[in-house]
Amino acid sequence: MKQKEEENDMGLDQYLTRKVYVGAEYEYRNVTGKVEIKVGKEKLNIDFHRISEISERVGYWRKANHIHSWFVENIQDGEDNCQEFYVPKESLEELKSLCEKIINSTKLIPGKIHNGTSYKGHEVIEHWEDGQVLADSTLAEEFLPTQSGFFFGGTNYDEYYWQDLLDTIEICNRALEVYDSHSSIYYQSSW
Repeated sequence: MKQKEEENDMGLDQYLTRKVYVGAEYEYRNVTGKVEIKVGKEKLNIDFHRISEISERVGYWRKANHIHSWFVENIQDGEDNCQEFYVPKESLEELKSLCEKIINSTKLIPGKIHNGTSYKGHEVIEHWEDGQVLADSTLAEEFLPTQSGFFFGGTNYDEYYWQDLLDTIEICNRALEVYDSHSSIYYQSSW
Protein backbone atom coordinates (compact mmCIF):
# COMPACT_ATOMS: atom_id res chain seq x y z
CA MET A 1 0.00 0.00 0.00
CA LYS A 2 1.32 3.43 -0.91
CA GLN A 3 2.33 6.01 1.71
CA LYS A 4 -0.52 8.46 1.16
CA GLU A 5 -3.12 5.68 1.36
CA GLU A 6 -1.54 4.10 4.40
CA GLU A 7 -1.42 7.08 6.74
CA ASN A 8 -4.36 7.66 9.04
CA ASP A 9 -6.78 10.57 8.96
CA MET A 10 -4.56 12.86 10.99
CA GLY A 11 -2.44 15.27 9.06
CA LEU A 12 -2.16 18.37 6.97
CA ASP A 13 -5.32 19.32 5.06
CA GLN A 14 -5.25 22.36 2.78
CA TYR A 15 -8.15 24.26 1.26
CA LEU A 16 -8.51 26.90 -1.43
CA THR A 17 -11.89 28.62 -1.21
CA ARG A 18 -13.60 31.12 -3.45
CA LYS A 19 -15.85 33.57 -1.64
CA VAL A 20 -18.34 35.53 -3.70
CA TYR A 21 -19.87 38.60 -2.11
CA VAL A 22 -23.60 38.66 -2.86
CA GLY A 23 -25.06 41.21 -0.45
CA ALA A 24 -28.63 40.11 -1.19
CA GLU A 25 -29.68 41.47 2.22
CA TYR A 26 -29.22 45.03 0.85
CA GLU A 27 -32.11 46.08 -1.38
CA TYR A 28 -30.07 48.74 -3.19
CA ARG A 29 -27.83 46.00 -4.66
CA ASN A 30 -30.74 44.69 -6.75
CA VAL A 31 -29.66 41.08 -6.32
CA THR A 32 -32.07 38.62 -7.88
CA GLY A 33 -32.11 34.87 -8.03
CA LYS A 34 -33.31 31.73 -6.40
CA VAL A 35 -31.70 29.15 -4.12
CA GLU A 36 -32.87 25.57 -3.99
CA ILE A 37 -30.49 23.11 -2.40
CA LYS A 38 -31.26 19.59 -1.23
CA VAL A 39 -29.18 17.26 0.90
CA GLY A 40 -30.52 13.86 0.02
CA LYS A 41 -34.24 14.45 -0.20
CA GLU A 42 -34.27 17.21 2.40
CA LYS A 43 -34.55 20.75 1.08
CA LEU A 44 -32.41 23.26 2.97
CA ASN A 45 -34.24 26.29 4.30
CA ILE A 46 -32.20 29.15 2.85
CA ASP A 47 -33.66 32.61 2.43
CA PHE A 48 -32.15 34.13 -0.71
CA HIS A 49 -32.61 37.66 0.66
CA ARG A 50 -30.28 36.93 3.60
CA ILE A 51 -27.36 35.62 1.57
CA SER A 52 -24.29 37.70 2.28
CA GLU A 53 -21.68 35.56 0.52
CA ILE A 54 -21.28 32.18 -1.09
CA SER A 55 -18.23 29.98 -0.50
CA GLU A 56 -17.03 27.42 -3.02
CA ARG A 57 -14.20 24.95 -2.54
CA VAL A 58 -11.96 25.30 -5.58
CA GLY A 59 -9.04 23.27 -4.28
CA TYR A 60 -8.00 20.68 -1.73
CA TRP A 61 -4.63 19.13 -0.96
CA ARG A 62 -3.73 16.40 1.50
CA LYS A 63 -0.23 16.54 3.00
CA ALA A 64 1.24 18.59 0.15
CA ASN A 65 3.71 20.14 2.59
CA HIS A 66 5.77 21.90 -0.08
CA ILE A 67 2.65 23.70 -1.34
CA HIS A 68 1.68 24.56 2.23
CA SER A 69 5.17 25.91 2.89
CA TRP A 70 4.89 28.15 -0.17
CA PHE A 71 1.59 29.60 1.11
CA VAL A 72 3.03 30.14 4.59
CA GLU A 73 6.04 32.02 3.22
CA ASN A 74 4.38 33.94 0.38
CA ILE A 75 0.83 34.56 1.59
CA GLN A 76 0.86 34.19 5.37
CA ASP A 77 3.99 36.26 6.15
CA GLY A 78 5.59 33.21 7.77
CA GLU A 79 2.67 32.61 10.18
CA ASP A 80 1.64 28.96 10.15
CA ASN A 81 -1.49 29.26 12.26
CA CYS A 82 -4.38 27.53 10.42
CA GLN A 83 -6.13 30.85 9.77
CA GLU A 84 -7.70 31.90 6.49
CA PHE A 85 -5.54 34.10 4.22
CA TYR A 86 -6.45 36.09 1.11
CA VAL A 87 -4.63 34.93 -2.05
CA PRO A 88 -4.17 37.54 -4.81
CA LYS A 89 -4.66 36.39 -8.39
CA GLU A 90 -0.99 37.14 -9.15
CA SER A 91 0.08 34.75 -6.39
CA LEU A 92 -1.95 31.91 -7.88
CA GLU A 93 -0.31 32.62 -11.24
CA GLU A 94 3.13 32.60 -9.58
CA LEU A 95 2.50 29.28 -7.79
CA LYS A 96 1.22 27.69 -10.99
CA SER A 97 4.27 28.96 -12.87
CA LEU A 98 6.64 27.51 -10.24
CA CYS A 99 4.98 24.10 -10.47
CA GLU A 100 5.21 24.15 -14.26
CA LYS A 101 8.85 25.27 -14.11
CA ILE A 102 9.78 22.34 -11.86
CA ILE A 103 7.88 19.81 -13.98
CA ASN A 104 9.49 21.14 -17.16
CA SER A 105 12.98 21.04 -15.63
CA THR A 106 13.10 17.33 -14.81
CA LYS A 107 11.35 13.99 -15.18
CA LEU A 108 10.46 10.99 -13.07
CA ILE A 109 12.85 8.04 -13.09
CA PRO A 110 12.75 4.67 -11.31
CA GLY A 111 13.92 4.82 -7.71
CA LYS A 112 13.09 3.90 -4.14
CA ILE A 113 10.29 5.76 -2.38
CA HIS A 114 9.66 5.90 1.34
CA ASN A 115 6.51 4.02 2.24
CA GLY A 116 6.26 4.63 5.97
CA THR A 117 7.90 3.91 9.26
CA SER A 118 7.09 1.22 11.79
CA TYR A 119 8.42 0.40 15.22
CA LYS A 120 9.38 -2.90 16.78
CA GLY A 121 10.13 -2.19 20.39
CA HIS A 122 12.77 0.55 20.29
CA GLU A 123 13.78 -0.35 16.74
CA VAL A 124 12.72 2.07 13.99
CA ILE A 125 12.03 0.35 10.68
CA GLU A 126 11.88 2.44 7.51
CA HIS A 127 9.91 0.94 4.63
CA TRP A 128 10.99 1.54 1.04
CA GLU A 129 9.51 0.30 -2.22
CA ASP A 130 10.09 0.67 -5.92
CA GLY A 131 8.58 3.81 -7.38
CA GLN A 132 9.58 6.97 -9.17
CA VAL A 133 11.69 9.91 -8.04
CA LEU A 134 12.63 13.23 -9.60
CA ALA A 135 15.71 12.84 -11.81
CA ASP A 136 16.90 16.28 -10.68
CA SER A 137 15.37 17.96 -7.64
CA THR A 138 17.51 21.12 -7.75
CA LEU A 139 14.72 23.53 -8.75
CA ALA A 140 12.20 21.76 -6.53
CA GLU A 141 14.49 22.15 -3.52
CA GLU A 142 15.10 25.81 -4.37
CA PHE A 143 11.58 27.01 -5.20
CA LEU A 144 9.15 24.54 -3.57
CA PRO A 145 11.10 22.71 -0.87
CA THR A 146 9.40 20.07 1.23
CA GLN A 147 8.67 20.84 4.87
CA SER A 148 8.51 18.35 7.70
CA GLY A 149 5.87 18.64 10.36
CA PHE A 150 3.52 16.66 12.52
CA PHE A 151 1.74 14.34 10.05
CA PHE A 152 2.72 16.63 7.15
CA GLY A 153 3.47 13.75 4.80
CA GLY A 154 6.69 12.73 3.08
CA THR A 155 9.61 15.03 2.41
CA ASN A 156 11.09 13.17 -0.55
CA TYR A 157 11.13 14.44 -4.10
CA ASP A 158 9.24 11.52 -5.56
CA GLU A 159 6.07 10.61 -7.45
CA TYR A 160 3.90 12.00 -4.63
CA TYR A 161 5.67 15.36 -4.80
CA TRP A 162 5.24 15.30 -8.61
CA GLN A 163 1.52 14.51 -8.33
CA ASP A 164 1.07 17.40 -5.90
CA LEU A 165 2.62 19.69 -8.52
CA LEU A 166 0.19 18.46 -11.16
CA ASP A 167 -2.74 18.81 -8.74
CA THR A 168 -1.64 22.34 -7.85
CA ILE A 169 -1.54 23.39 -11.51
CA GLU A 170 -5.09 22.05 -11.92
CA ILE A 171 -6.27 23.79 -8.72
CA CYS A 172 -4.68 27.10 -9.74
CA ASN A 173 -6.28 26.84 -13.19
CA ARG A 174 -9.68 26.23 -11.61
CA ALA A 175 -9.26 29.15 -9.19
CA LEU A 176 -8.04 31.49 -11.92
CA GLU A 177 -11.01 30.58 -14.14
CA VAL A 178 -13.49 31.72 -11.48
CA TYR A 179 -11.53 34.71 -10.16
CA ASP A 180 -13.56 37.84 -10.92
CA SER A 181 -14.42 41.26 -9.49
CA HIS A 182 -17.09 39.78 -7.19
CA SER A 183 -14.93 37.08 -5.63
CA SER A 184 -11.81 36.49 -3.58
CA ILE A 185 -9.71 33.38 -3.05
CA TYR A 186 -8.53 32.23 0.39
CA TYR A 187 -6.08 29.57 1.59
CA GLN A 188 -6.46 27.74 4.89
CA SER A 189 -4.81 24.69 6.38
CA SER A 190 -5.50 22.47 9.34
CA TRP A 191 -3.88 19.51 11.04
